[in-house]
Amino acid sequence: MSVTDLRRPAPAPPVCLADVERLARPLVPGDVWDFVQGGSGGERTLAANRAALDDIAVVPGVLRGVGTPSTRTRLVASDAALPVAIAPMAYQQLLHSGGESATAAAARAADVPFTVGMLSSTALEEVARTGAALWFQLYWLADRGELLDLVRRAESCGCRALVVTVDVPIMGRRLRDLRNEFTLPSGVRAANLGGSPSQAHGRVPGGSAIADHSRAVFDPAVSWSDLEWLRGQTSLPLIVKGVLGGADAARAAACGAEAVVVSNHGGRQLDGAPASATVLPEVVEAVPEGCEVLLDSGVRSGTDILRALALGASGVLVGRPVLWGLALDGAAGVEQVLSLLHREFADCLTLAGCADPREAGRLRTITGPRGVDRRGAGRRGH
Repeated sequence: MSVTDLRRPAPAPPVCLADVERLARPLVPGDVWDFVQGGSGGERTLAANRAALDDIAVVPGVLRGVGTPSTRTRLVASDAALPVAIAPMAYQQLLHSGGESATAAAARAADVPFTVGMLSSTALEEVARTGAALWFQLYWLADRGELLDLVRRAESCGCRALVVTVDVPIMGRRLRDLRNEFTLPSGVRAANLGGSPSQAHGRVPGGSAIADHSRAVFDPAVSWSDLEWLRGQTSLPLIVKGVLGGADAARAAACGAEAVVVSNHGGRQLDGAPASATVLPEVVEAVPEGCEVLLDSGVRSGTDILRALALGASGVLVGRPVLWGLALDGAAGVEQVLSLLHREFADCLTLAGCADPREAGRLRTITGPRGVDRRGAGRRGH
């Protein structure tokens, strides 16, 4: 090490999630970074998610005598230190050898639910040993026997809910992955699924091995009757993820879903679909009392959490920033991401004059250049 290296100051610790992203980027291979960051098509929906959130102004209340607010809440079947759950994300060992177990350990330390992806690179049973509050994600497999086996494994591992992803009959056309001919390295696989360990490892000229694998195992003809069938197979709460309209949200609730997640899969499915935040109010108004609404896609700050709650959501799912933290420093990096969100959200509650997350649902919001005004006191409470 040179004298110059010794005198070089250590990087400043991140003070927001954008800092975590910047610090993580040089540590991740280019094709893996594209897999994490990329959207489908021209990535219009990916960009729209951020633009829509940034377009929401929250009108704070003043002189409320709040003092130090509480950030604690309950999301579906889980108590949580703040209205955040970690979204389901595949193949986390691409970012760090600890993979999903490291992320789950961080979730436990932060006291928020962690959603184990069906395409996790760590087996569900191993993740469960971390003691985290777990939700388990299901895609619709063509093999219903294997799907039901996953449900039983989730039950036996003590998972508190099933997150049923309904917006992936096939994987969206993700151009970054196609250009990179993305494939999994030999040491990373879908640990929860049966079949050959080589699935998704063979390079596809001009294509994505991940997309080919999903086409081989997913059912593109899934329907509402399948959701009704699943409701009859388990007593676990069902969280239906991937709705972008009031009618679909209401139907999910009618099929027995305890919660819906307003999500466009982080801009990774239908490019040109609306931003999640744009349709959130419609979904909140459409579902019956008792059906929770969560927001996913684009959340990057405590301000975004406040925006979602002010529009009627009970909480949010956070995705890519968790992977940035994982790449940066494993479980400690994910803890840092969740700690930043916690501090930001607590500050936002204080500045908005809210004693707790429930009060945030009563805030007034103004959205868009025409100033669409929504007053929270008249909306359904969460």
